[in-house]
Amino acid sequence: MPTRKYDDTPKFGALYARTVKATLRRADYEPDADGLTLELPRSAIDQDHLTAYRDVTGFAAGPALPATYPHVLAFPLHLDLMSDPSFPYKPMGIVHLSNTITQLQPIPMHAEPAIRVHSTAERPHPKGTVFDIVSEVTVDGEVVWTDLTTLLSRSAGNENASVDLLPDPEVDPSAWWDLRGNLGRRYAAASGDRNPIHLFKLTAQAFGFPRQIAHGMWAKAASLASLQRGTKLPDAFTVRVDFRKPVLLPSRVQFGSRTTGKTTDFALYDERRELTHLVGQLQAV
Repeated sequence: MPTRKYDDTPKFGALYARTVKATLRRADYEPDADGLTLELPRSAIDQDHLTAYRDVTGFAAGPALPATYPHVLAFPLHLDLMSDPSFPYKPMGIVHLSNTITQLQPIPMHAEPAIRVHSTAERPHPKGTVFDIVSEVTVDGEVVWTDLTTLLSRSAGNENASVDLLPDPEVDPSAWWDLRGNLGRRYAAASGDRNPIHLFKLTAQAFGFPRQIAHGMWAKAASLASLQRGTKLPDAFTVRVDFRKPVLLPSRVQFGSRTTGKTTDFALYDERRELTHLVGQLQAV
């Protein structure tokens, strides 16, 4: 498996241009046989950028990074991987199914973490092919955080393929969030994820949505920020979310959670609780 190392974080302008080119490549394209690992030995954290991320997701200020923030640091490498000629799928149109983060210890906000990213082998899904992008963050040579981003490339699929899903939790609403139409643009500015389905009504309609939708990783971050406001999150935990139905913007949603021992189940619903947008489970380590 070849490895590509960087001296600095790849720039989004070039990455998005390459992403569009990769999406438009011919149907009979055959990728390189070997997978690719990307490594960034040092990632400097911009404190103004971190503040903007806290503001849009709801995390309070503190000495450690929000648990979801390293995903933002790794995201340019995700784009670089998915737009590389070795990548077997067209990046635009890939569906984010779930995300699992394991924080082994809090990451200091002034750390300079190293990041390593690679993809896993594909596996069948009823609606196409599923694969994972794995991100690993180290500080001073010690692994402190990992992320498993599960993605679906749509195709004919295998109707007999098994699907790993979190159970629907039984939780009562504890908060209602009024989400403005510009939320996607605000999170895009803080995260770098400028997928057009999140930005404007017209750009979302071009991909089949009635209007723009919230980022799934914003919903996960906002859920964890809400949990943190209720009770302090443990230093070490694994938290997984499954993304069910898109959150249209603007809209009003309700959030609920329940803690039993070391496990916290949570969910995000629409205002009338007719749609489940996200289900999650946090397990203290």
